[in-house]
Amino acid sequence: MTDVSEVFLWDRLNMQLVPATLYDGMTQTQIASATASWQPWVDDYVAVLKQQNVHMEDWPQHAHWNWNRKASSVSGLLAYQLLGIECDGLMQGLMLTGTLGRCKISNQAGNPLVDVHFLATAPWNLRSFVSQPRFGLVGKILIVAAVQISLDNGFRGRIGLHSLKQAESFYLNDCGMTDLGIDTGPEGQGLRYFETTPEQAKIILNGARQ
Repeated sequence: MTDVSEVFLWDRLNMQLVPATLYDGMTQTQIASATASWQPWVDDYVAVLKQQNVHMEDWPQHAHWNWNRKASSVSGLLAYQLLGIECDGLMQGLMLTGTLGRCKISNQAGNPLVDVHFLATAPWNLRSFVSQPRFGLVGKILIVAAVQISLDNGFRGRIGLHSLKQAESFYLNDCGMTDLGIDTGPEGQGLRYFETTPEQAKIILNGARQ
């Protein structure tokens, strides 16, 4: 069952907040539609990067993510949720969360948390793709949604995630999460790991309400 709620994105073209729809429980059809709208932007940009001989390490790091495959892999599994934000008739961001994680922060160690497995914004909202991104606040709203999922599950707002290098400053500075360093374990794949404490979760939620 899909839960729908109203949120607001920052329209950078018109310099104002505009209403958007947050879907908690994306359907395969919605995921396929989002992929169909995102992929041409990704393909065109990757083609330019190849033509310019840009090294793959400098490409947008989530350009290869296959959201159709991710959705299929967790279909029917109650521990996972797929969320999306729609505005102006298009999906502006997607997120996959799970509720099987455990905290690593020393004073929270072992407590349950919500894992943010994947979070991505539509390519036309990213400066790595375009010089003038369209909508802002997509990532922040999805992080707020992850904190709310944590609260709903009795996890006190605790969330954790492995960040792509290009997104590290967003989670550290924009979201105020705790940086636990590079995760060298099999799940970490050499990515930097971030978590929120219940206190940090309150700050994230209060910021969203202002």
